[in-house]
Amino acid sequence: MANPVLNDRALAQASNNWAAPEPSTDYFPPVSDGPRSPYVRETMTVNGVISATATLFVLLLASATFGWLSTGAPEEVLFTDGTVGYQNTIPMLAWGGLIVGIGLTFLLMFKPHLAKFIAPIYAIAEGFFVGAISRAYENVYDGLVVQAAGMTLAVFAVMLVLYRTGVIRVTERFRKIVVTATIGVMVFYGVSMLISLFGGSVSFLSSPSLLGIGFSVLVAGLAAFNLALDFDFIEKGSKQGLDKNFEWFAAFGLLVTIIWLYLELLRLLAKLRER
Repeated sequence: MANPVLNDRALAQASNNWAAPEPSTDYFPPVSDGPRSPYVRETMTVNGVISATATLFVLLLASATFGWLSTGAPEEVLFTDGTVGYQNTIPMLAWGGLIVGIGLTFLLMFKPHLAKFIAPIYAIAEGFFVGAISRAYENVYDGLVVQAAGMTLAVFAVMLVLYRTGVIRVTERFRKIVVTATIGVMVFYGVSMLISLFGGSVSFLSSPSLLGIGFSVLVAGLAAFNLALDFDFIEKGSKQGLDKNFEWFAAFGLLVTIIWLYLELLRLLAKLRER
């Protein structure tokens, strides 16, 4: 799933509501009498986002462990053509976690001030689904999950280095291209889900054909470029002095992108195993 949270619209909205006030040019003499308030306003920092993201990942991994353990071995089934095969059974709770995760994502788009409470719930709900779907892939392709997780970490590290060294610059044109392509993929996935509800399918989505593999490479690359947008968003937010609670909002958006990247890599590697 693409990341609809960390975007310029959200940053502008947050700046209006949570950013530090502009310094006044008027002079007011200091008040010399009465007690002084010890309150000091804390602002968003990159280190704070890292801490919040780490917390969400701990919750995600813990929930993913339960999702993994709840998904058993594939069951033997008899197909209509008389052949025998195996079919994975993903717990209904995992699909519920996916639906809850999507719902919370849209909720946080309109209620960013609730990120500190919503983000942990999202990590737990989505983590159960990620664990269950990972076990289902692992049942068929041994060692696939470790490869996908390793590739996700590698892509994250490479994109961070490219962004920090200035090799990738998030210009307005770059942002428009990535956002437009991301929206296109989201719409396509939504249409394919509707088709599947009516008994149809978009065959190349799971097919190991060159078209199917090429599409997965394209979408995984798009998810990687979304990481650059996330890094840019976090950097701008910290420089603008947003409220410290905004760290959870940024961490949530980053988690959404990383989960999306991992799932796309998982699908891509599965297709490559079938070649």
